[in-house]
Amino acid sequence: MKKFRKVLDGLSSSSPGGVASPSCGSAAGTPTAHAPTPQDIHVQETLVSENFHICKTVRHGFPYQPTCLAFDPVQKILAIGSRTGGIRILGRPGVDCYSQHESGAAVLQLQFLINEGALVTACADDTLHLWNLRQRRPAILHSLKFNRERITFCHLPFQSKWLYVGTERGNTHIVNIESFVLSGYVIMWNKAIELATKAHPGPVVHLSDSPKDEGKLLIGFESGTVVQWDLRAKKVDFRIYYDEAIHSVSWHHEGKQFMCSHSDGSLTMWNLRNTARPIQITYPHGKILKDGRKESCKPILKVEYKTSRNSSEPYVIFSGGLSYDKSGGRRPTLTIMHGKAITVLEMDHPIVEFLVLCDTPYSNEVQDPYAVVVLLEKDFIVVDLTQSNFPIFENPYPMDIHESPVTCTAYFAECPPDIIPILYSIGAKQKKTGYSHKEWPVSGGTWTLGSQTYPEIIVTGHADGTVKFWDASAITLQMLYKLKTSKVFEKPKVGEGRAGELVEEDPYAVQMVSWCPHSRLFCVVGISAHVILYRFSKHDANTQIVSLEVRLQFDSEDVISPSEAENNPCFSDPSSHSPQPPGSPGSGTQDSLPCLKVKNRPVRMPPGYQAELVVQLQWVDGEPPQQITSLDINSAYGLLAFGNCNGLTVVDFLQKTILMCMGTLDLYGAADPYQRLTRSPRKNRQSTSDFCMRGLSHFYSDSKKRIRTSYQSLTELSDNQVSMDMERSKSPTSDHVNGHCTSPTSQPCSVGKPRITGVPEGPRLTRRGPGRPPFRKAQSAACMEISLPVSSHTEGGYASRRAMLQQLHGVSMYSHDEHHTTSYNWSERAESRENSFSRSRSSSVSSIDRDTKESVTTLQFGESYGRKGDALPTACLWVGTSLGVVLLLPISIPTEEEERMEEPITMGPSGTVLMLKGSVLRFAFLDCGGALIQSPYEVWRDPNGPEDPDRPRRRKLVNFSPSSSQEACSDGHLAVVCSEKQAKVILMPTQAVLFTHNITESSFLLRADVVSVCNSVCLACFCANGHIMTLSLPSLRPLMDINYLPLTDLRIARTFVFTNGGQALYLSSPTEIQRLTYSQEMTDNLQDMLGELFTPIETPEAQNKGFLKGFFGGNAQTFDREELFGEAAAGKASRSLAQHIPGPMGLENMKTAAGGVVGDLARARIALDQRGERLGELEERTALMMNSAETFSTHAHQVMLKQKDKKWYQL
Repeated sequence: MKKFRKVLDGLSSSSPGGVASPSCGSAAGTPTAHAPTPQDIHVQETLVSENFHICKTVRHGFPYQPTCLAFDPVQKILAIGSRTGGIRILGRPGVDCYSQHESGAAVLQLQFLINEGALVTACADDTLHLWNLRQRRPAILHSLKFNRERITFCHLPFQSKWLYVGTERGNTHIVNIESFVLSGYVIMWNKAIELATKAHPGPVVHLSDSPKDEGKLLIGFESGTVVQWDLRAKKVDFRIYYDEAIHSVSWHHEGKQFMCSHSDGSLTMWNLRNTARPIQITYPHGKILKDGRKESCKPILKVEYKTSRNSSEPYVIFSGGLSYDKSGGRRPTLTIMHGKAITVLEMDHPIVEFLVLCDTPYSNEVQDPYAVVVLLEKDFIVVDLTQSNFPIFENPYPMDIHESPVTCTAYFAECPPDIIPILYSIGAKQKKTGYSHKEWPVSGGTWTLGSQTYPEIIVTGHADGTVKFWDASAITLQMLYKLKTSKVFEKPKVGEGRAGELVEEDPYAVQMVSWCPHSRLFCVVGISAHVILYRFSKHDANTQIVSLEVRLQFDSEDVISPSEAENNPCFSDPSSHSPQPPGSPGSGTQDSLPCLKVKNRPVRMPPGYQAELVVQLQWVDGEPPQQITSLDINSAYGLLAFGNCNGLTVVDFLQKTILMCMGTLDLYGAADPYQRLTRSPRKNRQSTSDFCMRGLSHFYSDSKKRIRTSYQSLTELSDNQVSMDMERSKSPTSDHVNGHCTSPTSQPCSVGKPRITGVPEGPRLTRRGPGRPPFRKAQSAACMEISLPVSSHTEGGYASRRAMLQQLHGVSMYSHDEHHTTSYNWSERAESRENSFSRSRSSSVSSIDRDTKESVTTLQFGESYGRKGDALPTACLWVGTSLGVVLLLPISIPTEEEERMEEPITMGPSGTVLMLKGSVLRFAFLDCGGALIQSPYEVWRDPNGPEDPDRPRRRKLVNFSPSSSQEACSDGHLAVVCSEKQAKVILMPTQAVLFTHNITESSFLLRADVVSVCNSVCLACFCANGHIMTLSLPSLRPLMDINYLPLTDLRIARTFVFTNGGQALYLSSPTEIQRLTYSQEMTDNLQDMLGELFTPIETPEAQNKGFLKGFFGGNAQTFDREELFGEAAAGKASRSLAQHIPGPMGLENMKTAAGGVVGDLARARIALDQRGERLGELEERTALMMNSAETFSTHAHQVMLKQKDKKWYQL
């Protein structure tokens, strides 16, 4: 009968947007005299589907896995290519554009069409692309796919429309940039080398035209051969052979000599007058040993040879070349040689590429270098060459997001307007010094502050315990303030006690944060099972940090069996389930230690966020504490709550006491809906010191840290107890996504006896601590674990989420069940999985038996009704669990401030239980008019500010009571509850379910937030299958469902978050934050918010070198490439060699596709140029007509004079 009732309830709740009967809700009862009924709720919803649209806005951070670099010296914009096919184009602060090749092939090389607003990219799939930069979002104009040869190098001369392309076979092809088709002119490798040469010269590694003569092309082959090809005569001028492989070539601006870098760490200088041997061979970092041999050195990967007006000595700048003996313990270097001075700059990461920035775009002029752009694997710096100590410029871009791996994110829109200036003023004191005083050299593009801007702040937590606050207003990102949570603790010493066993690499890693911008309270949850509470102050302080220790554990013996429930109903003796407090008999002193040691002395704290309270979970019975899965803080109540898979802890941070510490089962009282079976007795556990919390820096490997791979950590992350005891039963788990449990193993199959309401409020609870939990590894955004459920394929049970996770990575998994061990392999069972991110919920009784351990997945303080009979709202704590259960805990708080600091707070389970499918993710409260009710908060006051004796300092509270928000409904409010499967809207205090919507059946939600969009509210959801959905409130009517990500990334799942104003963000790579909007209004205004990449600038004129230099051949010789490479002279290239792929825009639209004011100016300028050309042509035709008329007049006059004196008969 119970199952039949459950089926009927499921059918009645399956219709979205319909009003469910009271029986559909959990324990819905008769409404009170003052409470509204479901018939009284009439909300006018304003949101429609047309209000929503998904669009990426901007990407912040360092380009992940960069490969190449390019710079436009006239426009002063910079482009960076990446291994994943991305392009980042940077200009002045605010000008930051990200584009992506659809193929995802690595970008090998970038070439700007200098001052033309276009960019050529060469990708690893042997395709050339032409990008139009004359619009706010660059687009591909043309593509050219090489079919038979692989591209290795490209070169585009300044003000030329012909691109030289070198290939792996050693051939050089020529591409017309305008039409993007191949010319018939080809330089074959066998014509470039001598006929007597038997070996292939290797791929083309360098192409450049001679600064002295554009008709001469220098071709460098990998084997060490350099050839100068005469384009007009179609023959070789000279050939150079060297024993070592060539990596790069750089010309002197006069075109009389050039320099090569080689694989043996040498630099060779060659003069065109004598190409038989180099005029100079140097080993900058190599010495001659005692036996006369040269010291072996690493290759010099690139060299730049630049001249300067202010000095007769040239600059020689190169990367690499260190001797193997010295480079063993040294970091990557960039060497700057200027005359006899040699400066070696050590880098923190390997050098990918560097560029020397010069004033002139002409290669035949004195270069005058002023900066060096160095692209590292994980950083981006610019060195000032104009100062002797070579300082670096202060980077205006947020390139240091990944300074330590990001482990969690939070996004706050519509913050108080004063919070950003005050954080900036405090954070300005933290900035480093010693930067160059000159302006940032990459200053191209234009950007203006949009009209629709509001304060936005992004908070990132990191693996080293730091928390960074970023100003994200107007789609920019600037660092505001940096907080180091590790300063609260003593530095751990490895091997010192129990805490020492826990510490390995990242003991301070931030797992989740909670921030109230109004009260400026900030709370951090660390991976070592600690919670730190911070208050903001403008003044420094020297205070003692209060530390509280909690034993929040749960023993398997606490699980209720049916027989136990009969003999001991309703947990009539709570002490039987409460472990002994610290220091009591039976608790080992070594087990009562927290993971970290808080500083027990007064600590000087600078202005900013100052630690006030630390709450730590203790080790119990040789096992570390479980990870904290949920957190909430309320400044008005003065309470802090957090939970994990063992239970719930509530802390009064005003009185610095533990208010409640209960196991999850104790929260039910007598209203537990599950019939839980006992598990097998456990044998003695193995020591878990070998399974201590691991480091999080899986995506970052440098010389300072020993990093393990993400695969290792993913396989170590266990849903079961880490033990080889085969008789231990499986425990339920929670996979945390942004601090929320996303994957209880199964859906509750049947509901037992209904909850008993009206249970008396429990007394004030003292510190408690249940026993031993199954140990679980630390996890963060660095390891990026989410639950990946599988269907039931094993006898008598189901495959765990850990099995699925390991199958995704092709590793074996051993499931420690009571009687058997099962091995899984992804390749063998892949055909039985629907997809990686689909969930199969088993409703078998065995799965419920296994999930006797319930996690607290979400918490929310607010003004609500703790019981059905309540007439007035009171302070409550809403608790959501991994089994889809919602519990309410009413709180009794003294109203007077003096009593609040002295009198105890009472709270306890009310017996109210609501049920949903899947683990609970989010709570929110609406008034009866559909407006969002904010949680009450305390107005910020400086705790260390000077006191006024005439005006004593008192707490100022702001309370958004449901009773005052809607007069029409008198008392009452709506509660929005969303789980990973389902959403419900509940009317309080009757607890009647008004609306129910089953969001997904085949997958599950990773994130759900109630946000404000277009002056209304909606429920925004991100699903594990990549869908982004929005539902109206309170009717839960679907408004948008878009497949945003075809294959959900684990990292995205960990860091995705929604915020107000129709915005969201996620960590798209270990180093980048991707922001997006799901609002149509913001999408329409996005063009005005983005920066312009192209600005119309006059191309600088070439310098006039004077008569003498021109007379003696100093000026460069020009020639018409069209005559050589055009179809009339060279013919057509083979169609099978390359395939032309037209882009979405034609060439005729290249200069007219720009949008905005700058685009209008560009179009006007082009129109004026065309008009000027037509006027010039008209003037020329007029002059020709005048000349013809004068000639005709002259001839007529001469004829007249000749015939003047003749008689009539002489005519």
